[in-house]
Amino acid sequence: MATQETPANGAFRLPGKTNKPGLEPETTKRGLEPATISQSMADIAERSQRIVAAFLDRQAEEGPPRPDPMHIGSAFLEMTAKLMANPARLVQAQLGFWHDYMTLWQNTARRMMGESTQPVIQADPKDRRFKDDAWKDREVFDFIKQSYLLSARFVQDVVTQVDDLDPRTAQKVDFYSRQFVDAMSPSNFLLTNPEVLRKTAESGGENLIRGLNNLLGDLERGRGQLRIKMTDTEAFRLGENIAVSPGRVVFQNALMQLIQYAPSTETVLKRPLLIVPPWINKFYILDLRPKNSFVRWAVSQGHTVFMVSWVNPDADLHDKSFDDYMKEGILAALDAIERETGERAINAIGYCLGGTLLGATLAWMAAHKDDRIRTATFFVTMLDFGETGELNVFIDEEQLQALEEKMARKGFLEGTDMAATFNMLRANDLIWSFVVNNYLLGQDPFPFDLLYWNGDSTRMPATMHSFYLRNMYQDNLLSKPGGIALDGTPIDLGTIKVPAYFLSTREDHIAPWKTTYAGARLLAGKNRFVLAASGHIAGVVNPPEGGKYSHWINADLPPTAEAWFEGATEIAGSWWADWQRWIASHGQAARTRVPARSPAKGIEAAPGSYVRVQIS
Repeated sequence: MATQETPANGAFRLPGKTNKPGLEPETTKRGLEPATISQSMADIAERSQRIVAAFLDRQAEEGPPRPDPMHIGSAFLEMTAKLMANPARLVQAQLGFWHDYMTLWQNTARRMMGESTQPVIQADPKDRRFKDDAWKDREVFDFIKQSYLLSARFVQDVVTQVDDLDPRTAQKVDFYSRQFVDAMSPSNFLLTNPEVLRKTAESGGENLIRGLNNLLGDLERGRGQLRIKMTDTEAFRLGENIAVSPGRVVFQNALMQLIQYAPSTETVLKRPLLIVPPWINKFYILDLRPKNSFVRWAVSQGHTVFMVSWVNPDADLHDKSFDDYMKEGILAALDAIERETGERAINAIGYCLGGTLLGATLAWMAAHKDDRIRTATFFVTMLDFGETGELNVFIDEEQLQALEEKMARKGFLEGTDMAATFNMLRANDLIWSFVVNNYLLGQDPFPFDLLYWNGDSTRMPATMHSFYLRNMYQDNLLSKPGGIALDGTPIDLGTIKVPAYFLSTREDHIAPWKTTYAGARLLAGKNRFVLAASGHIAGVVNPPEGGKYSHWINADLPPTAEAWFEGATEIAGSWWADWQRWIASHGQAARTRVPARSPAKGIEAAPGSYVRVQIS
């Protein structure tokens, strides 16, 4: 425990904090002082009134909400009707559940009498909700844990075994059932979480007062909408301890700034490297800190790296389309790179949505005989949207109409709305763990660069986002020859003959690897598919020095992802070196080196001003 200074009045202040009435309550060894509690409650009441007023103002601005905008009620109604059509299966599931529950009661009673018993059900060893020793050592908490796990299994078994349910409805029912089950975990409640109970007893309830203030602070930041603080936002400064690779902004337009990074070698590869990040998040995921910066590493390998830094759009850019992101993004960057370096031929990387844009742009360029991109790399990118995983839960006609109505009022999709969707895909890690830490334990979140980036949300222009969701997620038209047109030109991914490197990750909740594999087979060039361990971010941002996460390689692209994996070889460590060898394998031109190129004075220093624009 940290040392605490003792004021003259005998109370003590929380370490590293300045006391404010109602925010950092003074305590004694006996717990909270009555006067402190009174002051805290008065402050909480005042702040709560302001939060309610802000929430009402927000509702007035956004208009009345649609009833059931996620279209959940009808899905569960359909599931219930199908379930009732086969009551025997439900009865059988209930009998099995009650048999297990009675065994649990018996085992708990025997444990209380000193006997040793085997658990009826065990938590996944990776489930951090039950990491506290009391969940297995104390009979009461072991009973609570196992009864929850049995109930959770019962619910999931019932909803996933309903006959004749439409696949999209079944997926939605399964997803939201798991959201409910996760929310009801005993670890999320004061009286059933042993760690929280212990903390409450030790601090005399101080943790609950601090937690309530943390909750109010998050509601204040969201103007009545809960915006959970996942990291210490004061611990990071762009350009100071995050996104620090030196460089200059050498070009900008309404949609993006183009950063050229300074070289770190005397000679560099002749072909520059253009990185196109997603505009769902900001580019510095590839330049968090020097030790895990893909930008720093690529520069050290001799690449002249150019990075697109997308604008964080407001209502003035509501009419910006997917076409505009191609023309003012990739095509404008290619022109700027040629002006800065004199080089026409480049290598390109697209990350997630940036990769989808890169694929579409390559098809457009093929139609126009434009061969400036000589190799293309796709990080966790979907080109075929046939199986989009759990994100498909949010894509149906009713939800799209509700979303388009909301975007029409503002001109954009709020970044917090997009972030909330992604957080739901990993609710235990990205929602409930912070509820416990911040609100029940009353602790401040730990400084973590990745979570700082994750919370630095961006908006989506209304026109572009509607096009993207409908044409790709809903109708999967990008995968069909001539399915979509960009700037008046129908495009076909099958015309792309540029060598391509596809990097996907095995535990990706956003771009499922088997779906990205299907996209890799759409292109007509000689392509390489590599599968990394871990997820959408950690599997990509995995420097060789870290020695973490393996990857799988297979030079062939058989018809199915399963066949590819069966023939793949697992290699320890990062995939970055494999990518560098692949880049160098494309002829002498890919290996030719020239004197290092330093960026011109340009507009401003990296990371630029566009990336600094944050949503309110």
